[in-house]
Amino acid sequence: MATENPREIANTKALVIDGNTTSRSILVRQLRDFGVGEVVQCSRIQDARNRLEHTVFDFVLCEQFFAEHHYSGQTLLDDLRRAHLLPFSTVFFMVTAEASYAAVSEAAESALDGYLLKPFTPSMLFERLNLARLRKRHLLPIFDALEHGRVDEAANLCRQRFETQGPYWLYAARIGAELLLRQGRPKEAETLYRAVLALRPAPWAELGVARAQIEAGQSTKAVTSLQELIERDTGFADAYDVLGRAQVEMADFGGAMDSFRRASDLTPESVARLQKTGMMAYYVGDLANAKLPLTRAGILGVNSKLFDYQSLVLLAFCHLNERDRRGLDRCVADLARFAERHAGSARVRRFRDMVHILGHLLHRRDDEVLAGLRAMAAELHDADFDFEAACNVCNLLSVLAERELRVNEAEGWVRQVGLRFANTRGLAELIANACVRHTPYADLVRDCLQQINAMAEAAMGRSLGGDVEGAVAQLLEDGGRTQNTKLVDLAHQIVSRNQTRLGQAGELQSQIDALRLRCGVGPARAMLGQEGERSAGGVVLRIRDREAAKAQLKTGPGGQAGTSRKPGAPAVPARSDALADSLRLHPQ
Repeated sequence: MATENPREIANTKALVIDGNTTSRSILVRQLRDFGVGEVVQCSRIQDARNRLEHTVFDFVLCEQFFAEHHYSGQTLLDDLRRAHLLPFSTVFFMVTAEASYAAVSEAAESALDGYLLKPFTPSMLFERLNLARLRKRHLLPIFDALEHGRVDEAANLCRQRFETQGPYWLYAARIGAELLLRQGRPKEAETLYRAVLALRPAPWAELGVARAQIEAGQSTKAVTSLQELIERDTGFADAYDVLGRAQVEMADFGGAMDSFRRASDLTPESVARLQKTGMMAYYVGDLANAKLPLTRAGILGVNSKLFDYQSLVLLAFCHLNERDRRGLDRCVADLARFAERHAGSARVRRFRDMVHILGHLLHRRDDEVLAGLRAMAAELHDADFDFEAACNVCNLLSVLAERELRVNEAEGWVRQVGLRFANTRGLAELIANACVRHTPYADLVRDCLQQINAMAEAAMGRSLGGDVEGAVAQLLEDGGRTQNTKLVDLAHQIVSRNQTRLGQAGELQSQIDALRLRCGVGPARAMLGQEGERSAGGVVLRIRDREAAKAQLKTGPGGQAGTSRKPGAPAVPARSDALADSLRLHPQ
């Protein structure tokens, strides 16, 4: 067995998380005997979460069950993984009794490390830690490339290891598939996941197939795959997460509500899942069942990086509905504090402004309500005015209509939001559900989706009929008027496919890039909160050089244009990727 250099171990740092004083002390002593230079200990999940958000540890040993507090180590691991707070260099072990192994193995596996089964001896502990560090060392070139933003290099290293079935090739394949998903290449990712499944069963690969299908716009297929997976393992929380995501995209909000609730029931202290459950309950009009999980999420994680401030806005709407002044005032105070902490964030500022308007509404200060609303509506054309802000404005307008507080511009604002953000049925239905208290607004949003689809179909018909320049010109005009990213993306696709036929392809692409900047980054599909950063079933890809990585992940290797290409980035023809080519060695 390979062993660690004592000097290397002496420079490491470990975190022990265990609510039992005796077992925690034993683990601390064993780690010190192992030679770890610094050992930090926590008795509560919340304290550990705070430590992990601000410090990088070489080893984390976390007890699975915290009976006194009803907390779970799996919940902590899941939330940290989703929020990208565990670097590849960290060895994370779950500590659990043998009887609970089934509940732990997938969670530990998803973080690429493992579990420690009680009882274990010091020699068993040292062996497991050594093996985990050895695995990290074997995969270090991949980790290093990712942490420095060299995504193309990391993908090639994954390909080589999978192709040769070198040490830890399975982990490398998982990382490679994750990179393909993040680069907007779901078909290639699905092929890689299926190649893994052809060699050995792996729940994460089955889940990966479904994730790839959703990214490819095949949510119906994904739902079928996920339901089969859940039938075999009813305790697979990530599968419920991904199923809920697919159901949101299909506008099956009732089904999504059930899926998110089941995931939350399996991990009751998960901040991310509580928020998802509460948000979905709100959008299906079940305010009573929205308030409890949103409140619970705030109690557990309001000061955590895992917490999404949109939860406070929806909670404030719940308090308004119940005329709960104290509850609403708490939301106002919390968001004022967070807006001060994130002074440069327009997103958080809008959240703060929205709950201030709700406070004025509860206190019957109609003039302040209308002034605040008009100030927010003046930003509807801003590039950074996002989907959540749009839903919140529509939500407020429907509340005002229900209360018969007349706003002459309301219908125009709802139409403006609908034309800008109703790119898919799922997105349109989320906005429509935000307007649920005033049905005419909801119908107006649905009509906007039909208008956008009609514009896109007309342009495609024109392009297929030979008038490519006319099609692009029409899309640029419609896209500029509506700020709808679907129309702008379609213009980009037509230009990319017809570069040889267009004499002014470069000029047209420059106009498209300028329009992208005006439109901002619109969601490609329906989502709740910051879902794009917390991918259920995925692998944490902590990348130190964020800007370089973002550019490469969004454009693809060598600048390839992807589905979420960075605004202003030059478009180049697509090329095949060596990672996908390697799959021919492992047919399905």
